[in-house]
Amino acid sequence: MILTAAQVQAILDACAHLRDRLLWALLWDTGIRVGEALGLRHEDLAAAEGELTITPRLNDNRARAKSGRPRTIPVSPEVIRLYADYLHEEYGDLDSDYVFVNLWGRPFGRPWSYPAVYDLVVRLRQATGVDFDPHWCRHTYATRLLRKSTPIEVVSTLLGHSSITTTLDIYGHLSVEDARRALEAAGWFTGREVRL
Repeated sequence: MILTAAQVQAILDACAHLRDRLLWALLWDTGIRVGEALGLRHEDLAAAEGELTITPRLNDNRARAKSGRPRTIPVSPEVIRLYADYLHEEYGDLDSDYVFVNLWGRPFGRPWSYPAVYDLVVRLRQATGVDFDPHWCRHTYATRLLRKSTPIEVVSTLLGHSSITTTLDIYGHLSVEDARRALEAAGWFTGREVRL
């Protein structure tokens, strides 16, 4: 249920449109849910600050933020640059509040829907040979953060969880190797007080 960097790169490289690439880059970079991405408005992205705010609201495409309260997540400069390229090269003068919209299908300019994303997933699976689901990006994000020793409370807040138990039990795909590296970094296997 987690993706390797090579698999994510293959998915990104298989995207024919900047809009599609932005979606996967955003899911990888922020760990947001696909419904949260589909509900994004331009006002939710603060480019200068490098932040994205997830705001629960009613959406025309029925996309939803599962968490009942807003949260702000840091976004990398690369994703902000990709967003700017998408606006300039594909989005153009379209008058819509939504970030992700139909640009090649009907109804043109309307918010992108869950079925459209899953059609894209099918095409990307065929193109890459990677069997994945959009939610795997969320699991991968959480696991990457935990492997980089990000405090569980921070990971839980970024994911919008009300409990760190949810984060650890469902999203923390840590291995024995991860535990060994953490123990070695903490000096656990050196400087023993007791000779065994």
